[in-house]
Formats: sequence, C-alpha cells, structure tokens
Amino acid sequence: MRRSICLTEPNFALAGETKTWKFSHTLAAGFPKGTKLKFDLVMQNRPTDWEIPQNDPKIKENSIWLALPGGKTLIPEEIYSPNHYAPAFEFTLPGEIKAGETIEIFLGTPGKDHSKGNCAQTITQRRRPFHLYVDTKGKGDYKEPEIFSLDIRGNILKNIRIFVPSLVAKNRRFDVIVRFEDAFGNLTSNAPEGTLIELSYEFLRENLNWKLFVPETGFIVLPNLYFNEPGIYKIQLKSSSNNAVFYSSPIKCLGESDYSIYWGTLHGESEKIDSSEGIDTFMRHIRDEVVRQFVGTSSFESPEETSNEVWKAICSNIHEYNEESRFTTMLGLQWFGDENEGLRQIIYWKDNKPLMRKKDSKYTNLKKIYKIHSPKEILAIPEFTMAKGYETDFSEFNPDFERIVEIYNAWGSSECLEKEGNPRPIKSPSGEGINETQEGSIRLALNQNMRFGFVAGGLDDRGIYQDLYESDQAQYSPGLTAIIAIEQTRDTLIQALYNRSCYATTGARIVLGFYIAGSQIGTELSTKNKPGLAFNRHITGFICGTAPIKEILIICNGTELHKLQPNQVNVEFEYDDFQELKNIALDSPDERPPFAYYYIRVMQEDGQIAWSSPIWVDLSESISAVPPPQKSKKKAS
Repeated sequence: MRRSICLTEPNFALAGETKTWKFSHTLAAGFPKGTKLKFDLVMQNRPTDWEIPQNDPKIKENSIWLALPGGKTLIPEEIYSPNHYAPAFEFTLPGEIKAGETIEIFLGTPGKDHSKGNCAQTITQRRRPFHLYVDTKGKGDYKEPEIFSLDIRGNILKNIRIFVPSLVAKNRRFDVIVRFEDAFGNLTSNAPEGTLIELSYEFLRENLNWKLFVPETGFIVLPNLYFNEPGIYKIQLKSSSNNAVFYSSPIKCLGESDYSIYWGTLHGESEKIDSSEGIDTFMRHIRDEVVRQFVGTSSFESPEETSNEVWKAICSNIHEYNEESRFTTMLGLQWFGDENEGLRQIIYWKDNKPLMRKKDSKYTNLKKIYKIHSPKEILAIPEFTMAKGYETDFSEFNPDFERIVEIYNAWGSSECLEKEGNPRPIKSPSGEGINETQEGSIRLALNQNMRFGFVAGGLDDRGIYQDLYESDQAQYSPGLTAIIAIEQTRDTLIQALYNRSCYATTGARIVLGFYIAGSQIGTELSTKNKPGLAFNRHITGFICGTAPIKEILIICNGTELHKLQPNQVNVEFEYDDFQELKNIALDSPDERPPFAYYYIRVMQEDGQIAWSSPIWVDLSESISAVPPPQKSKKKAS
C-alpha cells in the first residue's frame, strides 16, 4: 500500500537556532478541492517551546505559509482547540492536488534572508514531532495525523557545570560530574575542534594535573577524587579555546565526618517539563540535567490537576527511579485545607499510596488525615504560609507530623514580614495577586513553641499558584533543600527530615554548619542535661559560599541577636550569648518549660540566601533558680 512521505529540511536543529524550516508532504492519495489541512506545532506554552509563527501576510518575519505544487502560496488561519496551549494553523485548498505531488509548509522568512526566521525550541529532543491533520471533506473532522520529525541538538558550548559533594571526609573518595552545556543548559559537544579542558583545585597534587576532551555525550564522570587535607575546595575547569574558567560549588573537607549533604527538591515544577503530563521525562530531568540527589512529587490532589491515571503513573515512576546512593524519590501531593488550615505537602514514607482527595470523607481536614496515619507513614509540610488568602494559622499544628516547614519557594519567603527584614517577601505590586499576611509568619509560629526545620520549594504553576506565572506577582529563583544525613536512602533522608537535619537556600549550594554547644541544627537542648546553657550558649558555625558573603544574622527568638559582615566567601565564626536564659526565654503556651530558639540566615553579595533550621534550648525548672557560677578571686601571695 502506497504511503505518504513526510520530510523536514533541515532534518535537525540546534537549540534556539533561527532558520526557515520546510516540511514537505508527498501525497499517497489525492486531495480534492476544499480539503482542510491543520498544522500543529505540538507545544505546551512554555518559555522553552518552539516560537509560534504569525499569519499576517503583511509581516515577512517569523511567518507560516504553504506552497502548492504550482507555486501558489496559502496563508493559514489560527484555530484553537480545547486543552491545547497554542494555536494550530488551518489551510483550505483552493483546488485539487494529485497523488504523488508535494505540498510544502514553511516556518520562517520568505526569500534568502533567514536571519529573522523562526526560532527552534531551546531544549534538546529526539525526533521532535509536528502534526499535519487532513480532512478531505473540508468539515474540520480530523483523524490521526501525519507526523514530521526532526532532532533538536545542543548548541555551541557556552558553560561547564561541575557537580560535587558538599561535605566530604579526608581521604574519602568521591565522584565529580561535569556537564558541557549550551546557553540553554542542554548537553552539547559542539565546541571548537581541539578544545581541551584543564582540571585543577587548591593544594594541587601533581597526579591531578588532568586535561579533558569535550566528550560526544556532553558529560563525563570523574571518579575516585579525594582530598588528603581538611579545608575548603572548589574544582576548577579551564577551557583552552577561550580561557574561560568554571568553578564547582564549594566542598567542605573535614578531618572526620560520617555525614554528607544531599541536595534536592521536595516541592516544585520545572519550566522545561510538566511533571504531571511527563513524569518519566521530569524524573530524568531532575536526576540527570539539574543533578539533584532527591526529589519529591507535589501534584495537587484535585481530579482537575491529577487524574487517577496520572497518579498511577507518578506512583510507578517513584518506584522505578528510586535508586540507593544515586537518586532518591519520594511520593508526595499537595493538599489545601479550609478555615486557615493552609497548604500542605504530604510526603509518604513508602511507595504506592492513595491520593488524598479532599472530597473523600477520610481526607476532608487535617485532623482526620493525622488520625488515620502514624508519624512513620507521612510528613506534612506547611507551604506558602504567609500568602494572604491561603495562609496557615497553625491552629492545627501537629508536632508529630509537621516536622519541617517550607520557609521559601519561588513565590517568596514566609519567614517574616517585609518590614521586619524579609529580603524576598510575598507580594504583588498591583495588588491583584497575592500579598503577605502576618498570620502565617514562621517566626511567630516559632515564638509559640512550634518546632520545625526549614526546607525550600521550587517554582510551581499548579493549583493555587496557577495564575501567578502570567501575573505581576514577584517571582524569585527556585529554592533548594539540603538534607544532612549519613547515607542516601529514602528511609535515611526522610528520617533526617523528621529530625529537622536540613536547611533551605534560594537555589545556591551554600554549605553551612550551625551548632550550639556542639549540637547541630534541628537539635533540642535542655539545661537539665547541660546546666551551663542557662548562662551561656556557645554558638559556632561555618559558611562556604558560592559568592562573597554579605551578612550572617544569628536570630534568637525572632529578633536579630548578632550580625557578621565578613565580605569573604568562606567564614568560620563563633559567638557567646551570655544573656541569662531565664531573662530571654519565651513562655510556652502549653505545659512545656520556657525556651529559646536560634537559627542563622546567610545572605551573599549576589542575593542568594540560606536559612539553617533552628536549635532549641529549654530552661528546666531545676536550673532556673540556680545563680550563675561566680568567678573565683585569686588570693594575694
């Protein structure tokens, strides 16, 4: 049986390349007069998508037209279909076209000057499809399409990204992942011939004087590196073609340490890929392109956002992609409550769990959800808590389930009000979007002895966030969550979240440590066990920045206790809070003893921020009445 032929010229594109593209269709059977042809670019209306052509015949740039066998051209009409994010283009044939003849659809600029043609999408894709639908009856009743395809390849080498562990021990071996990328973050080997990449770092050893070629795959894994002296390091790569130098994020090498820092996203989407419609592609993107070590899913529970089929696919991929010591996946969803219950991300400890649909009587409010689950089954993370209209008043706060809170996502920080020093507040300049409200302030919740660690979310354009992307809502960089744990397994990472052994950043891989009396973030201390804390809290820490550090704030009970302005990339600090604990401790609203809490907020010169999880100090009754120790006076000889 004779078949039609679909060809594209050229047959591949570089990401973001501007050209005139030709799609040739040779007919297997004739088209009568009045036949309708619908050309669909198959787009999702994302910034990375193929450029939408225009159909105004007066404009000769970025146009779309059809050339008939006799040379006559047709201009299409834009048509929109339900659940489609961009228009398709419909042509109506003015006469018959015979079998074996060829029609050609062009995207670009007529003539020889293609400099102002049509721009290809900015992400790589194998066999990128374009659909041509045919209705020979001319009634718009389209069936299965004819498919054109071309490959989208990486463009010219622009950037080298180096992914390294953030915390290592002396003489412990580790791997480094190097990605060679174009201006859009795609893998590429498109570099000048003979380009060499020289690898080095501080305290250079002779046996690490390596030179690398740009591989055809666009990435390379450098195995078994190690440091034989404690310190702070950055891997450096220098290109021989233009002498450009690229650095990794900092690596803190300790003399001894059982812990590592694992980076990932619990809540968030990608500008490139819709996680609901392409969960498999999303997982690969998070693991391989942005090189996260863990990810949580966060689709909204409503049927409109997440169908049963989509949830089934999410569950399947969570199980399939979870790989010990490489990539940890966590099954999660977003649930929005009533009466200021606010928004929660629910994370399951295990695979293949049900979607908590709010219309189900078991999941209508937080009390019911918590009642039918144990703390070893789910974590509930309050999100976007200071967003007016979606705020969380924490009246249903449950310390067994709400062990962490999202202090930041790409739509702003819920740490405190802008007038209280919030550097990235939730706000809409026009007032038509979402603004901040004090009711959901995390500092106020901490002042009420609600104890949670800090995590950060990414970009989200689903559910309650769906109208923000196209509005004037203040939008910031997607955040990152750092988990401090002994090993990379799902149980270990979720247990670390439960223990509040985590911190949040606005996207930079800032390495930090924060300690009181040698105890790390997330810890609850008591003067019962450490009586000296009643009179002095010895605070220590370190920051390894990705840019010079503008300030470090030590926050105590919601106010600034101490500020450092180091103006350097790497800092170690210590500070003694000699205030008597009984004079500064906050009263707990329940039967627990008075307490104080401390955390640090770090801001770099480039605007990137990190928040450590807090450390709490309880004032036990047995020590509150004991006077501070007196310094002995030396007797004269």
